[in-house]
Amino acid sequence: MPSASRVMPSASRVTAPASRLIMPARRLIAPALKPGDLPERLQRDLERSLLRARNGIRYVRGVSRPPVGATPKDVVWKRGKAELWRYRNEAVRYAPPVLIVHSLVSRSYILDLRPGNSLVEYLTAAGLDVFMLDWGVPDERDAENDFERYVDWYLPRAVAAVRRETGCDEVTLAGYCLGGVFAALYAAGHSAAPVRNLVLMATPIDFGEMGAMAAPLREGRLNPDELIDDTGNVPADALYSGFYMLAPTVEVAQKATLLENLWNDEFVEGFQAMAQWSRDHVPFPGAAFRQVVELLVRENVLMTGSIRLGDRRIDLANVRGNVLNALAERDNVVPPPAVEP
Repeated sequence: MPSASRVMPSASRVTAPASRLIMPARRLIAPALKPGDLPERLQRDLERSLLRARNGIRYVRGVSRPPVGATPKDVVWKRGKAELWRYRNEAVRYAPPVLIVHSLVSRSYILDLRPGNSLVEYLTAAGLDVFMLDWGVPDERDAENDFERYVDWYLPRAVAAVRRETGCDEVTLAGYCLGGVFAALYAAGHSAAPVRNLVLMATPIDFGEMGAMAAPLREGRLNPDELIDDTGNVPADALYSGFYMLAPTVEVAQKATLLENLWNDEFVEGFQAMAQWSRDHVPFPGAAFRQVVELLVRENVLMTGSIRLGDRRIDLANVRGNVLNALAERDNVVPPPAVEP
């Protein structure tokens, strides 16, 4: 780093008159419009004002909501609330099929948000046979669902259903958030798991880096049973409140951005779709939630490389095949330090 004397001359070296050293102030006035541009500018502003009024009324009334999860699909397997969807695709060119394992606490249409902004749409257009394991909306009958139920019961049967539907011996298993934890445990905990590729999307491994949302549970200031309701599950409202408190001012900034772009139909549709999903949580099965708190948050066992499920220990290093770890750089729910390990 050069010293300050090399960057700026000292006062003794300045010999030019002071008046020559005073830079003229920059004019901060916007350039004047050409006379011919004024009618076009006024017409544009008028049209945007009308569009803002129209879209604002629609937004407030809750009408004209954009379609979400619109990629055509069929239910090819079902157990309890869980459903396996196969997205229609007449142009499958590549194998193995992709089985997406969604998280437990949000709606799976985030991965098929809207036409033109959909991971599912992108993968099918690329020539892949895509399936989604959606857990549905848990109720009191699902309160005892634990990790073992998801990893050792649901997942093997869903994978078997994909193989039957496609005739392929292997799958690409793509897990999102907590679904990624389940996918990794299945791939590592079953010696015959037919997983050629394991894709982990925003999958937390180091729960010590999960930030403010996990801190009260990790430190014992909040216990799992204080969040579980009479159904035996954590209600969706409690989950939404937890996510909201991570960044309570974000909603204000988002509404300001919406107001600025209210004239833009495409922007408004995208905003509505994301706003709908961010509020559209589902209950968290109580047994699985207790394990998340005790094993993952408080003991941080995944950072040891292994976890005990039932009567056996699963070592993550036993995952065979290719592993892709995908993270979002500005994710405030599952931040990069939690995902990178």
